[in-house]
Amino acid sequence: MVYETGNQTVDDAVRRVLDGETLDRTDGLALIAQPADALAAGADLVRREFSDGTVDACSIVNAKAGDCAEDCGFCAQSAHFDTGIDTYGFLGPEKVLEAAKRAEADGAQRFGIVVAEKGVSKEHRPDEWNEIVEAIRLVRDETDIEVDASLGLLTREEADELASEGLNHYNHNIETSRRYFPEVVGTHDFDDRLKTLRRAKNAGMDLCAGVILGMGESPTDRVDAAIELQGIGISSLPINILNPVAGTPMGDRDHAAISKPEVLKTIAVYRLLHPESRVRLTGGREVNLAPDEQHLPFEAGADGILTGDYLTTEGQDPGDDIEIMERAGLEPNRAVNEFDPEAVKAKHRDTDPDTAVGTATSNATTELDD
Repeated sequence: MVYETGNQTVDDAVRRVLDGETLDRTDGLALIAQPADALAAGADLVRREFSDGTVDACSIVNAKAGDCAEDCGFCAQSAHFDTGIDTYGFLGPEKVLEAAKRAEADGAQRFGIVVAEKGVSKEHRPDEWNEIVEAIRLVRDETDIEVDASLGLLTREEADELASEGLNHYNHNIETSRRYFPEVVGTHDFDDRLKTLRRAKNAGMDLCAGVILGMGESPTDRVDAAIELQGIGISSLPINILNPVAGTPMGDRDHAAISKPEVLKTIAVYRLLHPESRVRLTGGREVNLAPDEQHLPFEAGADGILTGDYLTTEGQDPGDDIEIMERAGLEPNRAVNEFDPEAVKAKHRDTDPDTAVGTATSNATTELDD
């Protein structure tokens, strides 16, 4: 295929990706220095060649909120910071299932059970572990959506058990580059996260692992994070944009420390570095991109979305998300969960029901993947 953006660096990279070559760190650094419009055009072509023309939607539930002993500087759920969020223990299998059924009705293809802590420990908290496993079984058996989880650090035994229960994806974000990680987290290190990702993959689960943009990292850090994920091998790459939460070390500003063009450039570079992964736009998009700008990431290589609420902050209406996909010339993925997009849009337009995430209890709301 002959395709020219007019930018030689981008055009050469696109041709090499389409020829089956894997781009490296040098390529990534050269690309992220290019103009956003050329990068977006090249990444959109790569997405069209490798993807199926759909946007894959996932939803999450904040299944246990707050009092986390880790000190991740972006996170409202850390016990180190006074953020005023509601805290609660594990919701229980039935309430998790209720949230999963709402996600299914809203068109999600995957549903993530999220527990905010360093790691759900089978050894130290066996009752909680058993409830989580039961929740996985219920979602697996009583819905048509894939069941995923984000439970923190895992042992090999825990990873093997989760895989044997049918957990499809394991989410564990690396957040940023190895170099910048100590500026964000002090209570565990970068290699702890990589070990868990490898254990989940070795157990047979697909990996969902990504980043948060706008925490003060450099463009080089953004590229280095993507290269790190290349080495692990992921199927879904969530891209969060910092939504500053008052009380956290990163909460003393109105928006993320990244411009809209830099967000779009990073998404495009991530598509070129990960041509066969779902590049997924997730937390923080609503506060960093205007409503009439949210289609732009899907014209710059993105083909996945986190719909509904997040972990401690409200998200966006699933019907609105479907309209964003369509504005970008794409359609929602229905490969796992067959649903009627028009019915989802009409339901939310007419009745404004609860969305899947964080509404399993009246006071449970949601935010970024931890």
